[in-house]
Amino acid sequence: MEWERIQTPKGTSCRVLHGGNGTPLVYLHGSGGILEADGLLAGLAEEHEVYAPELPGFGESTGEELLEDMLDFTLHGWDVVNALGLDRPALVGHSMGGMIGAEMACVSPERVEHLGLIAPAGLWLDEHPVADIFAVLPQSLPALLFHDPARGVAALTGGVDFSDDDALVGFFVENARRLGTAGKLLFPIPNRRLSKRLYRLTARTTLVWGESDRLMPPVYATRWKELIPDAEVVMVPDAGHMVTLEQPSAVIDALEKLLVR
Repeated sequence: MEWERIQTPKGTSCRVLHGGNGTPLVYLHGSGGILEADGLLAGLAEEHEVYAPELPGFGESTGEELLEDMLDFTLHGWDVVNALGLDRPALVGHSMGGMIGAEMACVSPERVEHLGLIAPAGLWLDEHPVADIFAVLPQSLPALLFHDPARGVAALTGGVDFSDDDALVGFFVENARRLGTAGKLLFPIPNRRLSKRLYRLTARTTLVWGESDRLMPPVYATRWKELIPDAEVVMVPDAGHMVTLEQPSAVIDALEKLLVR
C-alpha cells in the first residue's frame, strides 16, 4: 500500500493510504491514527481496493482548524470519498472512525450499502461510562486499550526510543496534535447524540467488538444492536479495544461475511 494526497473543497489536505484490488472500501481510523503495526488494512487489501484517509490533525494531513464539530467531520468524510472518485464504497471505521462512519451512513444512507463498525464510539450509557482517554496517564493506556498490555506498549509507542530526548519531544508533540483533533469529537465525553440519528441508517451493518474492551465495554455492542436491529454483532476473544491490532484476522473474517452478503 502507498500514500497518496488529496485536496477537499473545504481546504483540507489529506494523505490516503491506498492499495489492493476489488470492491472499494474506505477505512476510517480511530484516535490513534493509522498505525504501521496494523495488519488489518493489508489484510483487507487482499480482496478490496482499500482507501484509508488520514484525518486532518494526524500525521501529515492538514486543515484540522477547519473542522469544528460532528457535522464538519461527517461532511469531510464525504468530501474525501468524492475527491477519491468513489460512488458507494463500503465504510469501515474503528472507534472514533466508527462514529464518523455511522454518521456518514445516517446523513447519506443511499450511498452506503455495507457498514463495518469496530468498537465504535458515539453512544453513552450513564451506568457504563466510557473511560476518559484525555485524563489517562500514557503508561496506563496499554492496559486500558489492549487485552495484552505488553503488546500495547510496543504498538502505541511506534518504536520510539524514549531515551532520545528529541524523539520523546516529537512523540508528545504529535500525540498532542492528534488528541487536539480527536477531542473535538470525544471530549469531555464521546456523545454527539448519534443515537438520535441511527434510525436513518439503512446499510447492512456488522459490529465487531473485543471481549476484553475496557475503554468501551462490550455492553455498548448490545446498545448498538438495540438501535440497529438488523446489525450483526461479532465478539472477538483475546482482544481489547485495539482489536484491529490484536486479532486482525478475526476482524477481517467478520467484515468479509458482511461484504459478501
